[in-house]
Amino acid sequence: MSTTVHIHVFTTEAELAQAAAKRIVDRVRADASAVVGLATGSSPVAVYAEWGRQARELGLDQSGVRGFALDEYLGLDPSDPRSYHAVIRRDAVAGAGLNAELVRIPDGSGRPDAAEEYERTIMEAGGVDVQVLGLGRNGHLGFNEPGSSATSRTRVVSLAETTISDNARFFERQEDVPTAAITQGLGTIFEARELLVIAVGPAKAAAVQAAIEGEVTEALPASLLQTHPNVHWFLDEAAAAGLAAVG
Repeated sequence: MSTTVHIHVFTTEAELAQAAAKRIVDRVRADASAVVGLATGSSPVAVYAEWGRQARELGLDQSGVRGFALDEYLGLDPSDPRSYHAVIRRDAVAGAGLNAELVRIPDGSGRPDAAEEYERTIMEAGGVDVQVLGLGRNGHLGFNEPGSSATSRTRVVSLAETTISDNARFFERQEDVPTAAITQGLGTIFEARELLVIAVGPAKAAAVQAAIEGEVTEALPASLLQTHPNVHWFLDEAAAAGLAAVG
């Protein structure tokens, strides 16, 4: 498989968000029923807001745009403000100006057929055109922690201690942080036709460098992005600091 990796480095997060959002908006302009994969976390928030701003400026009709979230905590009610149902509604749906009825989020209730159903729904939509991704400090994508299979599908997973620690800032007590989630698998994610990976800040620099320039290994899930045919990395200077290619 021939791969194409594009590395875009920006001085400010605002410039990064503008460029990443433009790629999504261009896809929606080309296809009013485009399917966009939606990541949670802090990194994509500015991109969603900028996507919405550009769409409004263009008078773009996004009523037919479909969205699929990457993951959801296991055991949190969708009405819980810390659930990814709430985060996606707040950051992606409201920020980008999407039709909430066309945005799907994995069912974190623990229902046995939830993962299989989510896979089927993505397939029925024709697959994802553009997938937005964040990057964990340990190289995870979605909630695919180190050791996840490159061919994994949507499933329930246990969260790594580093992930639990990073997510603790959203909860009042450490013991309230969920330790399991339902996530699209790496095999599911990599079926998207285009991947937009967003990483901001010095805490992501080591993972960015290893993912782009290191060995391809399931021990660092983001390194498997090297095998995808169409990846765009959107980085600020701090996140890109360890890259020889841009140093």
